[in-house]
Amino acid sequence: MNSTRRVSPLTAAIAGATLLCAAFTVQAREYSVSTVLSDAFPWGQAAEKWADLVEERSEGRITLRVYPNSQLVSGDQTREFSAMRQGLIDMAVGSTINWSPQVPELNLFSLPFLIPDEAAVDAVTGGEAGAQVFAAIESRGVVPLAWGENGFRQLSNSRGPIDEPSDLAGLKIRVVGSPLFQDTFEALDANPTQMSWADAKPALTTGAVDGQENPLSVFDVARIDQVGQEHLTLWNYMNDPLIFAVNERVWASIEEADRELLRQAAVDAGQWEIRKTREEESERLAAIKERGVQVTDLTEAQYQAFVDATQSVYETWVPEIGEDLVETARQEIEAR
Repeated sequence: MNSTRRVSPLTAAIAGATLLCAAFTVQAREYSVSTVLSDAFPWGQAAEKWADLVEERSEGRITLRVYPNSQLVSGDQTREFSAMRQGLIDMAVGSTINWSPQVPELNLFSLPFLIPDEAAVDAVTGGEAGAQVFAAIESRGVVPLAWGENGFRQLSNSRGPIDEPSDLAGLKIRVVGSPLFQDTFEALDANPTQMSWADAKPALTTGAVDGQENPLSVFDVARIDQVGQEHLTLWNYMNDPLIFAVNERVWASIEEADRELLRQAAVDAGQWEIRKTREEESERLAAIKERGVQVTDLTEAQYQAFVDATQSVYETWVPEIGEDLVETARQEIEAR
């Protein structure tokens, strides 16, 4: 004789809830995101904005956990790209400077005085040159999704105003770990010293180095004026775009719909951060002046003197970056 087993409504509800939770658990994913700066800076805020948008748009299925201060590479920001390529980091919001040792094409943005203003930045990142840079990144095992912006790097020092190349002669300037920066400051007869930012502030405090170069946002938030940097020159000698990117194997493991979600969230976060960074520049500069920093704004003739003094850098670095890429960028800048 056949018998029918009756299931109580409560048992059925519990079973359904269990299946639903199991399905959610399978779908829920968490990825690591590396950044160099915390959310006290626009750079870190860009990563947090990306994470917030992804959390919201995926209704909690996808979590981007942000690790600031280069935690995932023991504080060595120049290792970030390699770690992401190897899969030790899932994603990052990184600097063109820090990634340039592994992707030479990124040195395009560090060529001195190539990119004079924000319109030129947008022309390059939004044009064919930007597409070529993204292709170069992708060929090395990392998928770029969107642009952000760390800003134009300005020059500060503890000795005196700098408004002509000869003012830099003999000054010890802290620079990031990029040979191009070394060559640029040597062309200006300065004494460039490569060191991490963790080492830079103590060195500025003791006078072991005379100056440094960074965007206004870093100068302002990190209160670099408190370590003897009483003179600031606005020279826009290079711009440091940020790049939202993903390890290629991680990217391949994500469903197409979620890839589009991640990409669009990165684009939106990048555009939000670029607007924020630019809108805050004048306010930051005013705050820096109020703290007693002497600000030098170059005239066109003074600016051109620095351009002329650094032309030897192009002879070395244009072949390294790619002549076609540099020429494409130049044409896009001229047509802006």
